[in-house]
Amino acid sequence: MYRETIAKVFRQILLLGLFYSQSALSLEVLSLQAQAELVDRITHERLTEVLPSLMRREGVDLWVIMSREYNEDPILKTLLPATWMSARRHTMLVVHDPGEGAALEYLAVARYPVGKVFAPAWNVAEQPDQWRALEELITARAPETIAVNHSDNFALADGMSSTEYRKLQEALPATMRARLVSAERLAIAWLETRSKTEMAYYPQLVQTGHQLIARAFSSEVITPGVTTTDDVSWWLRERSQALGLGNWFHPSVSYQRNGEEGFNLQGTILPGDLIHVDFGLTWLRLNTDQQQHAYVLKPGESEVPRGLLEALVAGNQLQDILTANFKLGLTGNEVLSRSRKQALARGINPLIYSHPLGLHGHGAGPTIGMWDAQQGVPVKGDYPLFPDTAYSIELSATSAVAEWGGDVRIMLEEDAFFDGEIVDYMDGRQTAFHLIPSSEVKP
Repeated sequence: MYRETIAKVFRQILLLGLFYSQSALSLEVLSLQAQAELVDRITHERLTEVLPSLMRREGVDLWVIMSREYNEDPILKTLLPATWMSARRHTMLVVHDPGEGAALEYLAVARYPVGKVFAPAWNVAEQPDQWRALEELITARAPETIAVNHSDNFALADGMSSTEYRKLQEALPATMRARLVSAERLAIAWLETRSKTEMAYYPQLVQTGHQLIARAFSSEVITPGVTTTDDVSWWLRERSQALGLGNWFHPSVSYQRNGEEGFNLQGTILPGDLIHVDFGLTWLRLNTDQQQHAYVLKPGESEVPRGLLEALVAGNQLQDILTANFKLGLTGNEVLSRSRKQALARGINPLIYSHPLGLHGHGAGPTIGMWDAQQGVPVKGDYPLFPDTAYSIELSATSAVAEWGGDVRIMLEEDAFFDGEIVDYMDGRQTAFHLIPSSEVKP
């Protein structure tokens, strides 16, 4: 009973984070106000420096994005001022390309001013009907295409509600209604393309994720025979919050154990366990997605069993194969197919399930396999690779480990940037196990 009480108190101390040392982290700590100002600066940069070329690339003259409060289009949420937690009443935004090299117009048909980029375009005193005001704005510009966010296949590009789409059709004259098109390709392009300022800060977030994982996978947090996988998950969640960072999913910690099949999501961590974490942070509207492994040394053990080291090498080799196949214009399915063939030819047992990363954890862009779709993903996997995009290089390699008398699955996930020529990990990748020492665990 005494030992159980001590163990419980120890777990509570870990969760409270009394061992926390902020000086060990590299993240540039910003006040909430400073973060908001930076988010608005990034949004301005993306709208004025990134979006124009994307609209012209996708042949869109005018883009309509709208949402009612608490039913926000995923695209709209990336356009709102940082101090807005949601749309207000019915927020209608319009981006218009006048053509001939002219600057884009950013217009808000909304009851309240929407930041500093979108100019107010609704005089309620002159036109009290918001839908009529929107129709007049569109008709006056006579665009060849009017793009709206509806898509059968990409959820992030399908944010316009059915009610809004019906009312927009009713509001437009027949000549303009005939010009409605899906903004699917433009919506994906907007979400997947990273700006210069974003890429100045993104590596900091990725590095912080690595640093938190390293601390979680150490004796600071884990005492073999005492600490549970849930303890580590909640430690990561608490530490994220303490830094002013968000998590877009609850951290997941599991272990593989000699003599047991598969991996366990709940239980007490013991010497000899191979531990795995899946962890994602959110900051400045950007997201990370990372998976790494730790090995818990047995009493008297000073290094990782050779079979596990070889399994990690196979995982790294699979990463190299995959990232070498990133070529502009190739689709996610083509990258998947080429990589699997090459991996199998080298004797690696691969599962590849990589995805775009950015304003969403599972971001917009080409899907490069799913764990249960290794022959390709229809439509989402047929989308091509574009430059200035970020990816979660997520995969696993299964290897036979003699010391364990069975298979071990090395599941890796690292965040990388594709500039159109090469894939560069934003803060390196795991090439060695985190090591957790242990003393004799008494029953």
